[in-house]
Amino acid sequence: MIAKTFFGFEEILARELQQLGAQKVEPGVRMVSFIGDKGFMYKANIALRSALKILKPIHNFRAFDENSLYRGISAINWADYFSADQTFVIDATVHSEKFRHSEFVAQKCKDAIVDQFRNRAGRRPSIDKLHPDMRINVHIGNDYCSVALDTSGASLHHRGYRTATNIAPINEVLAAGMLLLSGWDGRSDFLDPMCGSGTILAEAAMIACNIPANINRKEFAFEKWNDWDNELFDTITSSLLKKVREFNYTIKGYDKAPSAVDKAKDNIRNANLDDYIDIYERNFFDTEKENKGPLHMVFNPPYGERLDIQLERFYREVGDTLKNSYPNTHAWFITANLEALKFVGLKPSRKIKLFNGGLEARFVKYEMYEGSKRTKFQERVGN
Repeated sequence: MIAKTFFGFEEILARELQQLGAQKVEPGVRMVSFIGDKGFMYKANIALRSALKILKPIHNFRAFDENSLYRGISAINWADYFSADQTFVIDATVHSEKFRHSEFVAQKCKDAIVDQFRNRAGRRPSIDKLHPDMRINVHIGNDYCSVALDTSGASLHHRGYRTATNIAPINEVLAAGMLLLSGWDGRSDFLDPMCGSGTILAEAAMIACNIPANINRKEFAFEKWNDWDNELFDTITSSLLKKVREFNYTIKGYDKAPSAVDKAKDNIRNANLDDYIDIYERNFFDTEKENKGPLHMVFNPPYGERLDIQLERFYREVGDTLKNSYPNTHAWFITANLEALKFVGLKPSRKIKLFNGGLEARFVKYEMYEGSKRTKFQERVGN
C-alpha cells in the first residue's frame, strides 16, 4: 500500500507506520510504501496523523500511448471491485512526455472501465465526482502506469471536528506533522499563542493522549467496498481506543480575536477535547509564561499573504516576547514569508523546509533558556 503525505513529512510518516506495525516501510517523495492486510488498512486510515491518503495498488503496466493505456486499464477485472450499479471517479496524476494532460488520461481510463462493464453486463456504472462508491487513482510516470484504489476518499485532513474556520486555517495534517517534527510528545505544558480556529491545539491534544487522528471522521471510502468488514473495523477502532493515555500537563491557546476564540472552542468541543484544552482571548505580545517548567510552543502566525499586518513590527514583537517573557521554552512556528524571519532578532536552532498550501515555508525552532545561552553552556561544562 501507499500512504501519501506532504513534502518533508516522509520520515515521520514512515515512523508512524512502523509504530503501528506496518511491514517493509519505505519512504519516497511525498509518500511512503508499506505492506499490511485489510485490518491494517483500516488502522492506517483511522490512526495516521501525517498521511493524506492511503492507496491500495491493484495493477501496473507500461503505457506508451492512449491505446496501450486503454488496454492496460481494460486488463483489470473491474467487477471484482464494484458493480455496474455503483458510481466511480478517476483521479489521474501525470508526469510524462507521452501524456501531458491528466484530464485526458482520466477520460481514457473511464472509457475503458465503462466499455468493459457495458460489454460484459449490458449496462455501465455512472460517474460521481463528489461522493463516488469507488475512487480510482491512476498515476503515470514516464511510461509506467500504476493503478490504485483510494481507500480514504476525501483527504485524511478532513478529521471531522472542524466546522468553524478563520482566514486561511492550517491543514490538520500539516498541523499534526509540524507537531511530530517538533518532537511534541505530551510530556510538558503546551501553548499555541495564535491559535485561530484551534487546529494545532486539537492535534496536540490527540498526540498527547494517543487519540486516533481520525476518530471523529464520518466515513472512509473503503466502507462502500464489496469486502467491507464492519465487525473488523469496530474491532480495530476499539483496540486503538484502548491505547488512549492520561495527560497530566496543560494545553492552552491564545488569540486576540473574540471570533477566533469562539470558533476554536466550538471545534475543540466537536473533537471531544475540551477537558484537555483551555482557550483564552489574549494578545500574545501582552502575555508571559505562567509556569516555571518547560513549555512547548507551536504556532502559525500570519504571513502577510493572509492578513494585513506590519510584518517587520509583528515579527520583531514575536522575537521580543519570546526573549523577554518565555524562558525555558521551545518555540516553533511556520512562515511562508522568509524575509520576515530576519526581523525576529533570534537565531533559530532548526529550520525545516515545508509547504503550506502552494507556498514554500520554513518551520523554525527557537530555544529560549532561563538565562543566556552562554550561561547554560557554562553550566554544562562546569558539570
